[in-house]
Amino acid sequence: MGALRPQAREAALGALEAEVLNEKVESLARAGRQVERALAVLRGFDGERGSAAHEALLDAAAAKVWGFIVQRELCGFRNSAMIVEDFTIPREVMARLGIVRKR
Repeated sequence: MGALRPQAREAALGALEAEVLNEKVESLARAGRQVERALAVLRGFDGERGSAAHEALLDAAAAKVWGFIVQRELCGFRNSAMIVEDFTIPREVMARLGIVRKR
């Protein structure tokens, strides 16, 4: 197979870059929805604060938030304070970011 002409190479590269950008956008959107769901479940919890069930929901929400922040940073978005405000992330969730629990 012969080499691509410069114009064809640029077009192929542009299409690839557009596909990568589209995947980043879709991936960030999925991660954002996961954060929203985890926070909604936490906010809807009507059991005892500090119970094992409550702690599990806090850990789950923190894991989703942490993953979202890391993914955003990998895409070049560095302002995580905006996420805290936009998603109204509770302090008790923020305090758990990056903590790995043994299961």
